[in-house]
Amino acid sequence: MASRHIIAVGGSDAGISAALRIRELDPTTEVTVVVADAYPNFSICGIPYYVSGEVTHWTNLAHRTAADLAATGMRVLTDTRATRINVDDHTLDILGPDGDPGQLSYDALVVGTGAVSARPPISGLTGPDALGPGNGVHLLHSMGDTFAVMDSLQQRNPATAVIIGAGYIGLEMAEALTTRGIAVTQVEALPEVLPTVDPELGALVHTELERHGVEVLTNTTVSAINRAEGNALTVTARRGGETITRTVDFVLVVVGVRPDTELATDAGAELGSKGAIAVDDFMRTNLPDVFGAGDCVQTHHRLLGVTWLPLGTTAHKQGRVAGENAIGGTARFAGSLGTQVVKVFDLVAARTGLREHEALAAQRGWQPVSTTSTPDDHKAYYPGATPIHIRITGDDATGLLLGAQLIGHRGAEVSKRVDTYAAALFHSMTVEALNDLDLAYTPPLGSPWDATQMAAQAWVREHHLAERQRSMAGWSGAHNEVSGDG
Repeated sequence: MASRHIIAVGGSDAGISAALRIRELDPTTEVTVVVADAYPNFSICGIPYYVSGEVTHWTNLAHRTAADLAATGMRVLTDTRATRINVDDHTLDILGPDGDPGQLSYDALVVGTGAVSARPPISGLTGPDALGPGNGVHLLHSMGDTFAVMDSLQQRNPATAVIIGAGYIGLEMAEALTTRGIAVTQVEALPEVLPTVDPELGALVHTELERHGVEVLTNTTVSAINRAEGNALTVTARRGGETITRTVDFVLVVVGVRPDTELATDAGAELGSKGAIAVDDFMRTNLPDVFGAGDCVQTHHRLLGVTWLPLGTTAHKQGRVAGENAIGGTARFAGSLGTQVVKVFDLVAARTGLREHEALAAQRGWQPVSTTSTPDDHKAYYPGATPIHIRITGDDATGLLLGAQLIGHRGAEVSKRVDTYAAALFHSMTVEALNDLDLAYTPPLGSPWDATQMAAQAWVREHHLAERQRSMAGWSGAHNEVSGDG
């Protein structure tokens, strides 16, 4: 009996995770991973740290080397582009490194084509020659993009740069370029940087950027990038009725991504949330024996239901589920909470679950209310204690925890603490129940009530203490009546 053959299209988190899971569960199944470039299993999230010089060589960004992947028994076809899924025939058309067409047969297929950079409607950003080292304007989402950026930095030796976008990658790149000695102007169309947290918390990141010399322009929309004298670039933007121009040596455009779905949709795959490939909790598409995972597919969110939320952690989990089910398993993707964290110079910002307006928009009957507090990261008598700004959102009616946002010093273990909230959200805990968690304590690192619990207590005091007091008063009155009768 011939062994099964599974193909994974895409060599990033989802595709490789699927292939690894298949080889782990059934080493007799043949697995081929089709990778469009030469860099399978590279950490896209690590790119800013290679640009900054903190990661000393690009090969260090590989989660696994080519030899590591080969040792698992999978076959990896690099510089190979998948061009068509022939659903009825169970074959995949490909173009090899030399451009010659080929075809692979499969018993099941996992689509992990990921996402591509969004390109905003900016004059000077369209056309085949708009990007690259030759003109100093760049997108940044792949290893190919990374090498182009590094070539540009070496060839142009820029003293100044504009970064368009102040999300996670934009902020990390502001730090990376500043670390290289480049004067950065960061432009964000929304009212505050890091728009995945509330503006009052984003303002703390804004201040941190400026403290390190980054010029920050919010509520500012870039309209044009023009070539100026020599290698210079003029960036034109609008803020209200004001026109703003900056002439710089280097421009980076990082305003988000969109799902890369062309391969799947050409084969008849249905699309779902925000144009991503529709999949169920088993990562099945509507196409027979075709699964999807990663940034190209929609996401099951434990609080929101179906959405699209491209995250590396989610891609790893979805890929693992897709791989298992491609060989006949029944694994389910348990769902995302959108847990994210980013370091910006000496600050760390994190979030999980829902913000207040997101919970309202979900129309789940919640009455979301929030409380912000600033507990210290550890006991104040031990030197170096710093405040963590924590905003908890919960349902006023039931006390259910809905989300948390945290910003603190890089030494305040913010990423550990957001994970505490993520675990509580995963298990549908109330805000008050956080106080029952048995969390670690030692004075240099925490307090008997951890900062996460002190923030929970602040929420309860503001929103649920009166109810508890009324309950206690009722109990006391009933107790006194019984005592009096005696």
